[in-house]
Amino acid sequence: MNILLGVTGCIAAYKAAEVCRGLQKAGHQVRVTMTQSATEFVGEATFAGLTGEAPATSVFNWGASPIPHVELGRWADLMLVCPCTANTLAKLAWGLADDCLTSCALALTGTLAVAPAMNVHMWQNPATQHNLQVLEERGVCIVGPDAGYLACGEVGQGKLAPVDDIVQETLAILNAQEEQKAQEGAADPGGEAPLPAAPAQLGGQATPPSLTGAHVLITAGPTHEPIDPVRYISNRSSGKMGYALARSAQTAGAQVTLVSGPVSLPVPVGVECIQVETAQQMYEAAMKLANSGDIDVAICAAAVADYTPVAPADHKLKKSEEHLDTISLKETHDILAELAACQEVPVVIGFAAETNDLVPHATKKLESKGCDLIVANDVSRQDSTFGSSTDAVTLVWPDHICELPLMTKDDVAASIIEVAADLLAENNPL
Repeated sequence: MNILLGVTGCIAAYKAAEVCRGLQKAGHQVRVTMTQSATEFVGEATFAGLTGEAPATSVFNWGASPIPHVELGRWADLMLVCPCTANTLAKLAWGLADDCLTSCALALTGTLAVAPAMNVHMWQNPATQHNLQVLEERGVCIVGPDAGYLACGEVGQGKLAPVDDIVQETLAILNAQEEQKAQEGAADPGGEAPLPAAPAQLGGQATPPSLTGAHVLITAGPTHEPIDPVRYISNRSSGKMGYALARSAQTAGAQVTLVSGPVSLPVPVGVECIQVETAQQMYEAAMKLANSGDIDVAICAAAVADYTPVAPADHKLKKSEEHLDTISLKETHDILAELAACQEVPVVIGFAAETNDLVPHATKKLESKGCDLIVANDVSRQDSTFGSSTDAVTLVWPDHICELPLMTKDDVAASIIEVAADLLAENNPL
């Protein structure tokens, strides 16, 4: 497939060359567009040598094409902006097109993905977070950033995601596109209008059911179980699925309350968010809402820690003085099971992240928890693991199973919300 790599003016711009090679090794054709600032960090000759074609740096001087931004925007199946500065992120969010890269993005007919990289304070600035939210709601795939030591000398969120992660995320997005095209081609060999997207196909309805008037509770992200004030037990959950569910439920007309563990994601517009850190805090927040009698649907997408330290230290443990051989643990509350047992909540949906025997494990979890639906996800797959932008999930009901194709997390979320609306209509008509 055709990938347009957009490179902006950031110290991490040199890593874009490695991303380019990774995508080429996977068998895809890559062309490059650069901002003028990017050329101050990486020479045009670098990408010309890698791709066999000079990068487009202006709408006036790219080969023989009189309109390079339109040609490249039409050519690309996917455009990846890597690294993406705060400035370019803002331009993309608001549709500005004052250079070749942003003009290409505006003329793009394919998918847009960005890999942000910037100073931690620029990343945390409300303006940047709002711009990020605008892009996510528009369906733009966001890869990273990571937290760590930054080029400016500060430590925090804003570091470009690892090259391998960016390449794998991009390939997963492309794979999802290819599978969607293959399905449309198989379903419509005569070349007629393509079938509806997966969420509409799921219930066989042209318009998915509405959640207007419903109150949806969603748990998202990991929990951090403290060992001492600086160390904790956690997992790899990014919170992307839970936040996608919150956006989709809000779009479907629901009042949404999101109980979120520690993540680096902007809260969707119009969604109430309760920030928590530990499994106990998430349990207390979720059960308080459930027992209020005001929740119609509860979706447990959070990866809650199963165990927490019995006696976390109130000070940083010194390896030289307080050698830690063992950590005594105790089980945390089973939030999914307790919500399913709560008579006040008509519909409860859980998730099962598995690495083997996906359906048997999910079926067992459905029976043991007593919920209405389990969304099973094979996290051993690179395109469906923690932090990925795509998922291939299997929906498991008590009486049947539905395997969904590889889709973006937003499309998966839309499918789940449609099912939730159907279940609510069956169990407790509004």
